[in-house]
Amino acid sequence: MNPDDPVCLCFHVTRRKVVSFIRVEKPKRPSQLSQCFGAGTGCGWCRPFLERLLNEQLAQDADPNHLPADSVENLTYEQYKQARTKYVLEGGGKPPAGAIPINQDENAEN
Repeated sequence: MNPDDPVCLCFHVTRRKVVSFIRVEKPKRPSQLSQCFGAGTGCGWCRPFLERLLNEQLAQDADPNHLPADSVENLTYEQYKQARTKYVLEGGGKPPAGAIPINQDENAEN
């Protein structure tokens, strides 16, 4: 995924915003990432990805030579959205009004 692709599709919070928030605010727990424009407080799909971004930054702060592990980088934005659609349709959470909509037609093709 690109830095300007939303990680939190419910509140349109980009990866860049989350990484900047982590660098500036230095949260200690994943739950504190909700202070970044509400990230992770909608359907819940992005919480594992937010936690990975936080853990990567904490590891890099502890060891500047740390190489990031694969997380969201291996997915395209379309794959990420499609996986979230499946998560929501399987009862994983309900996106709030104004969220990037799920595409039920896309999920039916797979």
